[in-house]
Amino acid sequence: MAVLKMKIRKRNWKAGMLVMLLILVGFLAAYTFLFLKHDADMVDLNSRLSPMSLLHPFGTDHLGRDVITRIFLGAQQTVGYAFTALAAAVMIGLPIGLVAGYKGGIIERILMRIADAFLAFPDTIVAIVLSGLMGPGIENLLLAIVFVKWVNYARLTRSTVVNEREKEYIAMAKINGLSDGQIIRKHIFPHIIGNVLVLASLDLGKIILLISSLSYIGLGAQPPAPEWGAMLNDARPYFQSMPSLMIYPGLAIVAVVLISNIAGDYLRDKFDVKKEVQL
Repeated sequence: MAVLKMKIRKRNWKAGMLVMLLILVGFLAAYTFLFLKHDADMVDLNSRLSPMSLLHPFGTDHLGRDVITRIFLGAQQTVGYAFTALAAAVMIGLPIGLVAGYKGGIIERILMRIADAFLAFPDTIVAIVLSGLMGPGIENLLLAIVFVKWVNYARLTRSTVVNEREKEYIAMAKINGLSDGQIIRKHIFPHIIGNVLVLASLDLGKIILLISSLSYIGLGAQPPAPEWGAMLNDARPYFQSMPSLMIYPGLAIVAVVLISNIAGDYLRDKFDVKKEVQL
């Protein structure tokens, strides 16, 4: 009972921290877009490198553009791109893992050997090489990320399906005349979705870091796009004179990665059926 109470308190703490961070971000976004209403791309050299003020809470950059507006617009790009790449990786990896795990045999061996070939090299190195070969640009970067991330979801799905397909309730479903599609949809997929959600929530932070880091070295989003990694790159020459230009995008990246990790831990506890049964 004491262990169960500690587990519930841990979940409530994570959920409360996640809600507080989201409320803070929502308040800042509302203040920025409803009251300040700056044009993120408007150049004003007379206001370049301005310090914090009521009009510019985070100051302005080297071209006089409002930093807080670009931070929140950058969230649409950095986080939006990350969700896009993550969704594409899941949509590719999940069906492949389902087919490999449920069918087995030669199909499973072929698909898993292909997946093993992708895992032979670190995903970050592969993404950098592919982005360099295809040329700078956010579209090429997203393709490179999907190319290296789908494997994780294929292997996770396959292992879950293999674990479930030999159980008695699957045999009973086959005896009762259910088709393969019905068995997968009604009995196997519910076991997969929890594991995929946990991995996806933890992977989101990694993809955001990957997009930001490759944009920082010029392989991702290109100026004047308000992407956080590109903003860090633009602010490098002014780090000594105005370090806040690099601090704010860096804090935004840390905050989003922290939120995704807290969400991942919360989902992992929520879908951890085995521990709940033991308790």
